[in-house]
Amino acid sequence: MQQQWHDLVMAEQRGEALDVLEQMYDTYILLAEEYNRCSEAFEHEQDGKRGGRSAGKRGSNKRGYGSSDKDKEKDRVRLAS
Repeated sequence: MQQQWHDLVMAEQRGEALDVLEQMYDTYILLAEEYNRCSEAFEHEQDGKRGGRSAGKRGSNKRGYGSSDKDKEKDRVRLAS
């Protein structure tokens, strides 16, 4: 994913056409979404191997609140940087 982002930045600096940049960006976003899906599936799998925490605890994290869209957006921003 880092390489895809780098390629996109370099293409923009070279002055590639907007439609090419948009296609490269769309590809990058699809990769990021796939990474997030796989990461979430892996976390669920690991939770199951640890004996399956109760439903009340499953959504909580170390900060003391459940995983939310805001948390997921923060992950996406971290991936994109």
